[in-house]
Amino acid sequence: MSLAQRLVLAIDLGTSGCKCALVTLDGTVHAWAFRPVSLEVHGVTAEQDPAHWWQALVEAAGELLNADAQRRQRVVAVCCSTQTEVTVCVDRAGRPIGRAISWLDARGAPAIARRTRSRFGNIEGYSPLKLWQWLRLTGGAPSTTGRDSAGHIAYVRDECPDVYEKTHKFLNALDYLNLRLCGRLCATQDSILTAWVTDNRDPHHVHYDARLLRMLGVDAEKLSEIVRSTDVIGTLLPEVSEALGLDPGTVVVAGAVDNSAVAVGAAVDDFETHLYLGTSSWLGAHVPFMKTDIFRKIAAVPCAVSGRYLAMALQSTAGANLSFLRDRILYHPDELASDEEHPEVYEALNRIAARVPPGARGLIYTPWLYGERTPVDNPRLRAGLINMSLEHSREDIFRAFLEGVALNTRWMLEPFSRLLGRNPGVITAVGGGAQSEVWCQIMADVSGQPIRQPTSPIQANAIGATFIAGVGIGALSFSDLGQLRQIRRVYEPASSLRNLYDEKFGTFKEVHTRLAPLYHRLNAPALS
Repeated sequence: MSLAQRLVLAIDLGTSGCKCALVTLDGTVHAWAFRPVSLEVHGVTAEQDPAHWWQALVEAAGELLNADAQRRQRVVAVCCSTQTEVTVCVDRAGRPIGRAISWLDARGAPAIARRTRSRFGNIEGYSPLKLWQWLRLTGGAPSTTGRDSAGHIAYVRDECPDVYEKTHKFLNALDYLNLRLCGRLCATQDSILTAWVTDNRDPHHVHYDARLLRMLGVDAEKLSEIVRSTDVIGTLLPEVSEALGLDPGTVVVAGAVDNSAVAVGAAVDDFETHLYLGTSSWLGAHVPFMKTDIFRKIAAVPCAVSGRYLAMALQSTAGANLSFLRDRILYHPDELASDEEHPEVYEALNRIAARVPPGARGLIYTPWLYGERTPVDNPRLRAGLINMSLEHSREDIFRAFLEGVALNTRWMLEPFSRLLGRNPGVITAVGGGAQSEVWCQIMADVSGQPIRQPTSPIQANAIGATFIAGVGIGALSFSDLGQLRQIRRVYEPASSLRNLYDEKFGTFKEVHTRLAPLYHRLNAPALS
């Protein structure tokens, strides 16, 4: 069969649920289905049930595969892309011990502080010597928030010793799905990354480091063997092939965590930059070196592309600002709300924002609903509308929300470009937000960079997982992917708006400088 005939069952497990897609090896998405998964949040605790992940996967995949028997015969591989920094403790039988710890879970902060700090001088919560060791070997360091894999493992070790003793392996979400699919216990170079226990200096030989294991305080045997994202790790288990109606010989390719898969789906050439616009946002580019900007929280770390690193700058909330506007302001369930559903809210917001003049009539929005990570790492920052007057309407607010995320993206671009050592040039926009023509144009105008919009920007995860599978089974090479990219449009920045957005960007940064001390005081942790 040709590339256009062979299908990959691409599995995309996010925080909100599991999406399965059937994608041909040329990157064309033929069908997809989604099943939601609940997230239980209580204070600093955030958990999901791995059984719900699996149920959602089987139901979504079943919807696709049961619709057409011919589709099942064309599936040559299964490959996953998942949310990362999610921890599942499994016993020797591969059964989860309790719920999975989400990337939103901050219970590990005290345990990580005990490991990162010293009794003497510290740099942003780290012992200088320990920080140097982590940065030199891994390219990063455990988050002081406790929300990454290192924080989860440290929390279980210190606060749940009975669970730690019962745990055979600590798995990321990707590792768990692979275990359920083919029965193999393994981790990819990117799924193990934020445990911060691997020596990443040679991208061809990422391996556990004894010093880092001691610093985290985890037993080496509780971590899985490390494989490459493109490795074929087995075939479907009999009960899985039967449930899905797929050939028992269908191979499972190791896959990647979401940011790595998106990067493969968007752009793989060195320094070619992409912008992911989802609930959160990030800038990413594959580079031939490991490098860290500790002060701006940007790092180039192991990824799905062999011999390369993925440089990333993360923005805490992007599309989350729009869902907040929809769910908490426009249609919040209170006495002012109607019982009507509004399935096309985002399309309406785009139409309205498009007719508002660039600059949102002087209104400025800071998109820091959940603090910020890059280029300032400050969890106490908050969102706000600045310069509102009686002349403004909600139309201006819609436009200001889109421009606010774009202004923050331009702010991220400054240190990101320095890390790359060059202007990023054309930026490929992917994710749900990249479906919006008006937002892509705003991104181009505000950033001054051309924005490339793929044909299926929201499917970048699934397309990336498909390409990884194609490389894994030998049908593709990473050098082929540029030719397979399907582009809808390139948005050029309007030169007539340069002065307007240069001035607004300067004001945006001044707003941060002036309000950051106030937010620091207002949002200080409550004293117990």
